[in-house]
Amino acid sequence: MTFIEVDKDRHETALEVENGYTSGDYLHGFLRGTRSALYESGRESITVSIAEVNAFNIGALIAMYERAVGFYASLVNINAYDQPGVEAGKKAATKLLQLQRQVREKLTTGAGKTAEEIAQSIDADPEDVFHALRHLASNDPQIRTTAGDETVDEKFSLEQ
Repeated sequence: MTFIEVDKDRHETALEVENGYTSGDYLHGFLRGTRSALYESGRESITVSIAEVNAFNIGALIAMYERAVGFYASLVNINAYDQPGVEAGKKAATKLLQLQRQVREKLTTGAGKTAEEIAQSIDADPEDVFHALRHLASNDPQIRTTAGDETVDEKFSLEQ
């Protein structure tokens, strides 16, 4: 088990979930408590501590684990960089990016369209289209989401 411990909870004022205790305090307590319970049960763990969550620290963690996987794979005589799952992931990502482009092209200004409407117009899976729309709306300020009675009724449009 590997724990990633973050020293700084947040940059803005912490919200107390109980008088005098923040969610960060609880997470810290859970980490320490779980670590102790594992140790008492004879299970080993590693704790990697970082000062805060930021691009540099996340990048360093990703690089560290990439190298650890590559090193371990060489020890057990596996080429970690030539695995069928990796290739399948690349192909799936390419398909998703193509779908995302098609979905974005179907967005219009005005009342908007549901994921189902867009899916029908491009002959795609409505769930895949919905997730592509949610991703686009979360990352592109020109894409607007209008809530419906149900999640499936959400409408997506381009802002003028």
